[in-house]
Amino acid sequence: MDSESELRRIIAGEIVLAEKPGKSMRKWREIFGIKQKMLAEKLRISASVISDYEYGRRKSPGIGFVRRFINALIQEDIRGKRELTKILSAKKSDAILDLREFLIPLPIKKFVKAVEGRVIVGGNMAERVVWGYTVIDSIKAILDLSETGLMSLYGANTERALIFTKVHTGRSPMIAIKVTSPKPSLVVLHGLMTEKVDDLAMSIAKKENISLVVSEINPEEELTNRLRKLA
Repeated sequence: MDSESELRRIIAGEIVLAEKPGKSMRKWREIFGIKQKMLAEKLRISASVISDYEYGRRKSPGIGFVRRFINALIQEDIRGKRELTKILSAKKSDAILDLREFLIPLPIKKFVKAVEGRVIVGGNMAERVVWGYTVIDSIKAILDLSETGLMSLYGANTERALIFTKVHTGRSPMIAIKVTSPKPSLVVLHGLMTEKVDDLAMSIAKKENISLVVSEINPEEELTNRLRKLA
């Protein structure tokens, strides 16, 4: 599968599996920098239809419409800013150590148990699930990834766990999450002790309703091996 096809799959998967597909559609439209009116013209529909989808006033779009929607974004981008190139290059970043999707959703509580996690901020953990996870080298991510590059952390679905390795206090990863959209369901910090988690990191998790967990599994390879058994 080539890189463009992979990106199409990721966008389609996120929209179809999202709790609020319209919100995901809006996010990708804005990433590609296309106005509602222009997109509507390409799809030969009224701008109000796009707006209705994005704000949940219409039922979830079918896969046929999602396919047309993605084609329109990419075709327009090829003639414009080439946002596609930025996204595809970001997906090759060395900051992403592992990225996997689940065929069925996994309760957050089960995920936390698998990584021997200690809960710092719970959120509504009892009710939430994850559809996949991404393991991130936090130092490389902060140094190398732009806001667009951070989008590559979310794989095919935003309801996922982001696991940051080589963490000292957790402040930098949580600040990066605060200033970007969407937000993960769960953040796992690896490489520090529970008492070292920064107060600001905890405050951000509470405000954004993100479950925050520390995994003390060592070494890093053992953490990755346990995660792969879940995939």
